[in-house]
Amino acid sequence: MTAKTRPSNWRSGWFSGFGKAASDALPVRLGGRSLPVKLATPVRLAGLDWALVWVTVALLLSGLVMVYSASVAMPDNPKFARYAHTFFLTRHVFSLVMAALAAYLAFQIPMSTWEKYAPWLFLASLALLVLVLVPFIGKGVNGARRWIPLGFMNFQPSELAKFAVLLYAANYMVRKMEVKERFFRAVLPMAFAVGIVGVLLLAEPDMGAFMVISVIAMGILFLGGVNARMFFVISAVVVVAFGMMVMLSEWRRERIFAYMDPWNEKYSMGKGYQLSHSLIAFGRGEIFGVGLGGSIEKLHWLPEAHTDFLMAVIGEEFGLIGVLVVIGLFLWMIRRIIHIGRQSIALDRLFSGLVAQGVGIWMGFQTFINIGVNLGALPTKGLTLPLMSYGGSAIVMNLIALGVVLRIDYENRVLMRGGRV
Repeated sequence: MTAKTRPSNWRSGWFSGFGKAASDALPVRLGGRSLPVKLATPVRLAGLDWALVWVTVALLLSGLVMVYSASVAMPDNPKFARYAHTFFLTRHVFSLVMAALAAYLAFQIPMSTWEKYAPWLFLASLALLVLVLVPFIGKGVNGARRWIPLGFMNFQPSELAKFAVLLYAANYMVRKMEVKERFFRAVLPMAFAVGIVGVLLLAEPDMGAFMVISVIAMGILFLGGVNARMFFVISAVVVVAFGMMVMLSEWRRERIFAYMDPWNEKYSMGKGYQLSHSLIAFGRGEIFGVGLGGSIEKLHWLPEAHTDFLMAVIGEEFGLIGVLVVIGLFLWMIRRIIHIGRQSIALDRLFSGLVAQGVGIWMGFQTFINIGVNLGALPTKGLTLPLMSYGGSAIVMNLIALGVVLRIDYENRVLMRGGRV
């Protein structure tokens, strides 16, 4: 976007303070690693944000240990009797290897290519969301049809949809920058696209993924400069829509009632069972925890201990201290991702900046929901803890998103040293 085509008020709000020269105002921090003066071979010399890489690795390895701890006793349950004690560990390691390779490939792709093919990736994600609903193709578990069996893993199209909507929304805002003050031309088409995704997700059903996608899209609209009044109207409509979904669904209403009183005998063995045992796990952990491997709740008391309720096992085995360490790592990571997005916007790379900040919103919101559910602060939702919970599709898409963020940071570094991307 050139200075001539850029709207005069685009720097307001989140973009304020970027009007000075780049040398004076860029929010630049290179993670403690200085860059070479010459960029004869920028791909080799510009380097990575190694602090972000190592925090991500710390979360991945911590998740690997905790997935093994939470799942090692599952074969003692007749339901999983045919599995080895290392079954989930082995599959999780395989997912991490695949995810690392996918992230490396994503890092190699220039942001201009991501921007060019964002609409096509969005259409591909829609096709997969339709395909998962086709009988004999989509795989159903516990009444939900969310996976497509690939032999070596089960792929969850909703995870790809999060990433695809993120790219599409950023691309859309760049294209609609000139009409962002006009509701019907700027907002309505994007709302229609997200609505189609929502209909397909609710057919699975997967309301949790729809919530995350809605928040990602709204966050990018806000950061892209949509009029504040329009944004609050959209927010009110979304809140009312999700409220109606809950009120019109008996089993969703039951979840809300169970969340409000999980100890009630009406819910303690039903909708409130997971939450009550999650709270027991945190209670047993106290300040310092019972030690790695010492959890009692993971021994067939707490369902989905290795996926949605992994944080409860962390709380039981490592106590308040362990929970705070994990939250601290996520906070640092999300803050750094948002910072990379601000750097990119300061360099007039609006698409890249919106993508990075969208990834921060995605990781932050999903982490907040998962931890809130585990602590009983929010109603139960089927959302995993990013980077840590068991789940191949989620791990792969999380690392691809972070690979793209690292690419954005790399291109920022090259440009700030006078190179080209």
